[in-house]
Amino acid sequence: MITKAINDATLAEVHELGENSAEFVIRPLYYGYGNTLGNSLRRVLLSSIKGAAITSFSIEGTTHEFTAIEGIREDVVDIMLNLKNIRFKSHVDTPVEATLEIKGSKQTEKDGDKRVTAADMKLPSDVELGNPNQVICHIDDPNFTLKMRFVIESGRGYLTIDESTKDRLHSDMIALDAVFTPVLRVRYKVENTRVGRDTSLQQLTLTIDTDGTITPREAFEEAAAILVNQYQALAGGTTVESAPVPGVDAEEDNSGLLLPIEELGLSARTANALVNNGIKNLSQLVGLTDAQLKDLKGFGTKALEEVQDKITEFRK
Repeated sequence: MITKAINDATLAEVHELGENSAEFVIRPLYYGYGNTLGNSLRRVLLSSIKGAAITSFSIEGTTHEFTAIEGIREDVVDIMLNLKNIRFKSHVDTPVEATLEIKGSKQTEKDGDKRVTAADMKLPSDVELGNPNQVICHIDDPNFTLKMRFVIESGRGYLTIDESTKDRLHSDMIALDAVFTPVLRVRYKVENTRVGRDTSLQQLTLTIDTDGTITPREAFEEAAAILVNQYQALAGGTTVESAPVPGVDAEEDNSGLLLPIEELGLSARTANALVNNGIKNLSQLVGLTDAQLKDLKGFGTKALEEVQDKITEFRK
């Protein structure tokens, strides 16, 4: 069965907010679809993106987590909490093992304690470390040598300590519950927008923060792919045709809304300002309000007037 598509939304803009933070703008959307897409993408981003974490570890001389270690400032429970904050990127699906061996030193810290961080771990080549400065513990005895082993696994979502205990590679290791997701925070905002004469449309702005082991763009695309795969399994043999841009009838859509910005006859300065802000064709241009155009970087009053005249000319 072939039906008409409900919408033809596009990823209109991507704004880099920081090293591990980005904003994604999706438009145009029919009324109500901003929240539908925003909520589903947010839930998948926080629960289903692949990551890696420590699932079990051992410290030479200890047998369980309720142990005080002679020579270490922290107890084993404190060390467990620190290990859960270490971020990894694993290039294999099978569990891998890592080690750590380090001796105390009075010259490292003002208080005489040796700080042990994730950077001191010896990792296999298949695993990358996301936050090397994460503290594991402090050695307060210069003659003490800390020896640890770790099991690092790939996964999605959350692994409970019961599951981790049951699936341990080594029975003598202490199990950890693990949060695999590399996405730290997701926020979304739904606003009104227009395309042509239709002002009842929506724009979704999704902001994604990651831990650095994956880029926000990679996380966004993986979440979208997961949703596509889920819905394709439910759609059966039904397919959809691409629909005209919301707010524009088929005759207008066929008359040139997909024309590149460079072919609209705008001045070079105005065209470059639009392209540099991610506006690549007439369809994306007519979807912007005057206020949104004014907010574009390098876009002044003269450019706005030129664009307004061009859209009016196109409508005639």
